[in-house]
Amino acid sequence: MAAVSYRDPLASLPADLAPLSEDKNPDGKSLKNPARTDGKDKSEWYEGYPEELDTSNNAFDFHIYYASQAQTDHARRLHERIRREFPELRVYKFWEKPVGPHPVPMFEVNTFTPAQFGAFFGFLVAYRGDLSVLIHPNTHDSELLDHTTKATWMGPPYPLVTSFLREHEGRFSSAPRQATGGVAA
Repeated sequence: MAAVSYRDPLASLPADLAPLSEDKNPDGKSLKNPARTDGKDKSEWYEGYPEELDTSNNAFDFHIYYASQAQTDHARRLHERIRREFPELRVYKFWEKPVGPHPVPMFEVNTFTPAQFGAFFGFLVAYRGDLSVLIHPNTHDSELLDHTTKATWMGPPYPLVTSFLREHEGRFSSAPRQATGGVAA
């Protein structure tokens, strides 16, 4: 495996911040967080994706997988509900066979904003049943890293056909890609 460096999550913060305390909130468990030093009420990540994600098309893909007949039946109903519940999201064809790097049939849903991501994620927690869901960002890095190292799963993961991703590296990108976010598989 080729090692790739991770971006430092503290790099954009002022260097002279006071150390964090271990003081607890009234619940006696969670830690008290300091007020933001930039004067804002909340992180800009609530409203948009300020770094790394390629929002020129869509920020996140959700691939909903189904293998057995029972899963396929449930996935069809879920596909219909998603199209009716979230008409603002981009919903793709219900595949009857594996396509691309996906080892079993699936359908794809795209989200564009943090609010859409949060609402759709919560919806899937309630309605996905035993279906596995691959959630991956669309970054300016690489298709391979987006689908592997930077991906998140709901339910058991499926092994992706990474050779397909390697063969099609950069195909879906509008900008040059440079790996900066993980370990290549």
